[in-house]
Amino acid sequence: MAAAGAPDEVEEPGMDTDAQKLQLNCVDAEAETSSCSSASSAAAATAKGSLQADQTQGAIASAQAAVSNGDDADAEKELVDLKIIWNKNKYDVRVPLDSTGAELKRKIHSITGLPPAMQKVMFKGLLPEEKTLREIRVTSGAKIMVVGSTINDVLAVNTPKDAAQQEAKAEESKKEPLCRQKQHRKVLDKGKPEDVMPSVKGAQERLPTVPLSGMYNKTGGKVRLTFKLEQDQLWIGTKERTEKLPMGSIKNVVSEPIEGHEDYHMMAFQLGPTEASYYWVYWVPTQYVDAIKDTVLGKWQYF
Repeated sequence: MAAAGAPDEVEEPGMDTDAQKLQLNCVDAEAETSSCSSASSAAAATAKGSLQADQTQGAIASAQAAVSNGDDADAEKELVDLKIIWNKNKYDVRVPLDSTGAELKRKIHSITGLPPAMQKVMFKGLLPEEKTLREIRVTSGAKIMVVGSTINDVLAVNTPKDAAQQEAKAEESKKEPLCRQKQHRKVLDKGKPEDVMPSVKGAQERLPTVPLSGMYNKTGGKVRLTFKLEQDQLWIGTKERTEKLPMGSIKNVVSEPIEGHEDYHMMAFQLGPTEASYYWVYWVPTQYVDAIKDTVLGKWQYF
């Protein structure tokens, strides 16, 4: 009877509680899954950013390594410190010891603006372009003398000299050979000096590092020529005195082979406006004649 009187639907105790817990667990699981998913995404983003940073740092390191390698390559070259002196200015430069004279001229051009063709570079004489600094025994701390002017200055100086030289040649062509003239015969008849320097017929050589000696002047006295390239001066020395002449003050240079001794020349330096100012020198070795004219008259050229 009691069973018949009970309600048709009787909820057992704890059923709602279990269902609610199941729902809550599902919600918690979804939240946890979402949280895990968010955490995974954040971790992935962080890892990607870290990878990109590592790649960027690697690229920078590679670039730095490349630059370092370039510096190391330069450092492998043996360098020499030089002091370049030009126009009362001094420049400290560092160049590879295996640089040629031509490369040094280009370096001088970059710091002074003086074109290589207008440079006279001296280190124990004129610096040869084809040889390296090592070959001519340049050491660190060496002084390199440079003589040269701008193109405009050279044109201004050379134009009157060229005109004077052409006039002198025209006058000479109208006269008898110089060596036959009486004033020169008095000296030439003395014969070749015993200590005259050797000559090389048909050759052209640059000026030696020592003075040209063993020659006569117009009085028959011994004379020597010293070319002070670093000072742009010509020193004419005799037993009595030494004349120090700026090369820019010499108007012209003329020369003529000596008859019967064509491997030697007689040469004159024009110190004033007329032929009366010629300073005559006899028995000049023929291989140095062109170099003397080029040096004194400022005809810059490669050696």
